[in-house]
Amino acid sequence: MEIRLTFNGALAQDPAIAAWFGERTGPLGSIARAWFSRMRDCGDDVVELLHDNFPTACVEDVPFAYVGAFTRHVNVGFFMGALLPDPHGLLEGTGKRMRHVKLRPGVEIDDAALLELIDASYRDARDYVAARRRAT
Repeated sequence: MEIRLTFNGALAQDPAIAAWFGERTGPLGSIARAWFSRMRDCGDDVVELLHDNFPTACVEDVPFAYVGAFTRHVNVGFFMGALLPDPHGLLEGTGKRMRHVKLRPGVEIDDAALLELIDASYRDARDYVAARRRAT
């Protein structure tokens, strides 16, 4: 089994994330909030934390997605994005594993395709956690 990035300290509802969203108003904050909510809704086992000042969704200690609000766009990022199926070509980036989707106010996105990416990333993290348990 490959080694993955893991984080300690994730909570069911991290107050630091509520504060992060409280500081981000306007269209970018709304976009980030909506997509992070979708990550939270993936399963009862989703926990969260701030990592590098980005709200990050995890299964146990394994991160699967994050949101980041920037000056003109929001990133919906995936820790193992390079390995995700992306038939709609939404993912950007050239990292070994990380990929993201840029969202801009007023620019339509294929919501169903982005949800597929979020769900696939969640299932990948969940399956990794289950395989790690079986291996111990």
